[in-house]
Amino acid sequence: MKSLFRKKSISKILADAASGYGDVDHVPLHKVLGVRDLTFFGIAAIIGAGIFSSIGKACFDGGPGVIFLYLFTAVACGFAALCYAEFASTVPVSGSAYTYAYVAFGEIFAWIIGWDLLMEYAIGNIAVAISWSDYFTHLTSSVGLHIADWLTMDYSTAHKGFIEASESINKGIGLDTLDAAVKERHNAWKQAPSLGGLRIIFDLPAFAIVALITAVVFVGMKESRAMSNILVIIKLLVVFLIIVLGAYYVNPENWSPFTPNGFSGILKGVSAVFFAYIGFDAISTTAEECKNPQRDLPRGMIYALVICTVLYVLLALVLTGMVSYTKLNVGDPLAMIFEERGMPIIAAIVAVSAIVATASVLLVFQMGQPRIWMAMSRDGLLPKIFSRVHPRFKTPSFSTILTGIVVAVPALFLNLDVVISLTSIGTLFAFVLVCGGIIVIHQMPDKPESKFKVPFISGKYIIPAMFLMAVIVIGLYAPQHFLGLLSKEGFPMIIFWVVISIVSVYSFMRNFSLIPVLGLVSCFYLMAQESHTNWLRFLLWLLIGLAIYFLYSRNNSRLAKEVE
Repeated sequence: MKSLFRKKSISKILADAASGYGDVDHVPLHKVLGVRDLTFFGIAAIIGAGIFSSIGKACFDGGPGVIFLYLFTAVACGFAALCYAEFASTVPVSGSAYTYAYVAFGEIFAWIIGWDLLMEYAIGNIAVAISWSDYFTHLTSSVGLHIADWLTMDYSTAHKGFIEASESINKGIGLDTLDAAVKERHNAWKQAPSLGGLRIIFDLPAFAIVALITAVVFVGMKESRAMSNILVIIKLLVVFLIIVLGAYYVNPENWSPFTPNGFSGILKGVSAVFFAYIGFDAISTTAEECKNPQRDLPRGMIYALVICTVLYVLLALVLTGMVSYTKLNVGDPLAMIFEERGMPIIAAIVAVSAIVATASVLLVFQMGQPRIWMAMSRDGLLPKIFSRVHPRFKTPSFSTILTGIVVAVPALFLNLDVVISLTSIGTLFAFVLVCGGIIVIHQMPDKPESKFKVPFISGKYIIPAMFLMAVIVIGLYAPQHFLGLLSKEGFPMIIFWVVISIVSVYSFMRNFSLIPVLGLVSCFYLMAQESHTNWLRFLLWLLIGLAIYFLYSRNNSRLAKEVE
């Protein structure tokens, strides 16, 4: 049992990384990244599909008041970012939350978080590729280059669209009067070729963009850096254009009422808003390619998060100010608001920028996943081939190609909604463990040195007081909340309250630092807002990962062999 929680010392991790130990070819990675590059990588990862598509749904649910949700989510991510920054400064090697969990909790948790990060990077990139495909195909159609509908979506989406259209037609509603998206799905099903009675429907553009980005990442970090910086500059210019030009057309009357659907309406956008923030932590996977990781990684993460939060709030205000929030439940809200104002050229520029934005997110995440696998391979938890570094390009060659396959092939067939849900809950779980890891590190008698530390504020009395106050306020003003815990959808919140109760007790007993506890609590709360079906998928994913650990990784771990 003790072997499950064996830990790696920070000094050993740093020494192994410096010597290239565990790498098949003992080839070091290129150290070429500075603060500006890291900030740009962070912006590239954060500003993508979330802001160009899901922001519309969030504004529709919450009205102008959705800016409060963006600010709350930014604060939660900010707490997590500070914890990531301290870990990245303490353990400046590839691996991100996986390596941090190995130091703080032990091997079994390291494996769990490494497996879980697949949901953020690989599965998350499937969602981004599908979103990129949607914008790309709509843009090509607008200029007269139509791609067959059955080559632009997944089988499930086409089938649901066909059923919906058929039911409407049976009721006497004409096909031409249906929503454009429903018609596309109906046409895809009707026009698709079949093989043995099975209709052949897949998302070819999503596959193609992943293949292209994987090739860029494989060639090298310098090339990835140059491409990322160019894409970010283009993306920021377009975002500034939307804010400045949109502000001129804002009608303040559209901001009244500011919270039309109340607090519950704002919270409906949790998944969409959080998805818009995913990505800043991917910077930490490039630690071995930074010129000065202990100084630059914390700055890069914080700068990227602050810049993106300001842009999100301004964009949400412009969106809800230019048109009524009731019109924003569309897939391309930033383009739609300019079409509403009779500016098709600006709308086309926004559509092109959405393609650029999502491509830059793909670039960062396709870089992150191979470096997680490389770190796990160094530790013996995955076969050695995963840590092979290309002698010429000096990138994790096998892991990069495998990541491309793992993302590109499912992107042909998977449904976007399921993929986004899995990505969100997996990422939040990683944030929770990183915040918890900082709490554990701070309790160590021989605390490791770090050039960046999370500011210490004693949570001994504050955390228990906040917990008791929350229970009292909810009990007095919203007692139905506790009654709802007994339903199927209530079990994630039951887990939340149990965890928060334990954390409050230990905060009083061990004098935990306030900021990492607030990060853990806020991220776990967002996790608890996910549906029970998403939680079941998440737990099933973790069980599959544990099976692989006990069948292969536990016995092949380098730590296990060193003990022997």
